[in-house]
Amino acid sequence: MSQSAIETGGRLSMWRGAFVIARRDFTAILFSRAFIFFLLGPLFPVVVMGLAGGVGAQVQSEAMVADVGIAMEGEDVDAMLEARDALANQLPGTVPPMVELERLQPGEDFDARSVLENAEGSLAAVVTGSLDAPVLTATEGRIARWQGTVGMVAGYARDGARPTAPPVGTSVVVTSGAQENTGRLRTAQGGQVLLFLLIMLLASMVLSNLVEEKGNKIIEILAAAIPMDAVFLGKLFAMLGISVVGIAVWGGAGASILFAGGMSLSDFANPGVGWPMFFALFAAYFAMGYLLLGSIFLAVGSLATTVREVQTLSMPATMFQILVFFFASLVVTDRGGIIEYSAMAFPLSSPFAMVARAAVEEALWPHLLALGWQAMWVAIFVRTGAGMFRRRVMKSGPRGTVRRGPLSALLGVFRNRSTPTG
Repeated sequence: MSQSAIETGGRLSMWRGAFVIARRDFTAILFSRAFIFFLLGPLFPVVVMGLAGGVGAQVQSEAMVADVGIAMEGEDVDAMLEARDALANQLPGTVPPMVELERLQPGEDFDARSVLENAEGSLAAVVTGSLDAPVLTATEGRIARWQGTVGMVAGYARDGARPTAPPVGTSVVVTSGAQENTGRLRTAQGGQVLLFLLIMLLASMVLSNLVEEKGNKIIEILAAAIPMDAVFLGKLFAMLGISVVGIAVWGGAGASILFAGGMSLSDFANPGVGWPMFFALFAAYFAMGYLLLGSIFLAVGSLATTVREVQTLSMPATMFQILVFFFASLVVTDRGGIIEYSAMAFPLSSPFAMVARAAVEEALWPHLLALGWQAMWVAIFVRTGAGMFRRRVMKSGPRGTVRRGPLSALLGVFRNRSTPTG
């Protein structure tokens, strides 16, 4: 131990003490058998969730509603829209919504492929040509699903109540605005769910670790040589480091499963900020969300003395965080509205809201502002939680008082023995 530590009664400075605690907790947990089983536990549900997600995505894709644009001569556009409405009333749920894109002049061309590939929103297909020879431009899946329907609508628009469906020409595109938009929304929802599960799963580790050390009196020994604020910070950042290790293992396993199945990131819709930046922002928002919730859990853990009390006291915080997550989930359907801005401003929901924004929007400057805003609240939460931790764990007195710990008392005994008696 350094000379400065001995002269101050064996107490380290706050930052040096926080580093000591973080290193101690990190290595102790990382090389424990319990942590190995903790890493293996979620891998089995991940496989099941991956299989269920694939089935669910297929069902959602089949049930998804998207628009079919009409770009024909003016009279043909009106006839197609009227026929669609009539058939939709007779056969509800079978005819996709149709919208007017453009009224063409006789002989005018329309580049449906370019419009569809660059479109945003719910446009999923374009019908051009004429009522006698309509042409459907869409992805392969949309063509297989809607080719017959478009022929039926064109025949109804041309012949009336007893239609004869004309042959429908096709033009295949790789993607569409609706498909890209839907993929980004799924990425936003998946990112929010994954961020929530990781934070809730990993933040709870700080509670059990704290209660265990309070029960066997280790926390009192640490407090004798290290400021309680340093103990709080050390434990918080040690668990953050352990969480990063866990995410790296789970992420590597998940990527291996995807690659083994012949899938890659190119099979998914590209997020608004791109995959590399999305992963970087996801990591940053995880750290912010973890530190916010972890500081709350540590403060709650300082109030408990048994595992049962931890479960009781942490339940309100957990339920509140679930409500926060559902509130942030509304951002996906209210982009640019009051709900999105409220979720971005509220510190506990801000990481979830910004992850969704990174998936659907291309701008990066809002993330710089959000990370600065969240960092400020992390400092506030950590400072407040550390103060409660210090007062509740050791019942410490006013600031400025120095607690005489076991090390300083032991040094005092040796000094007294070495002092000659008169």
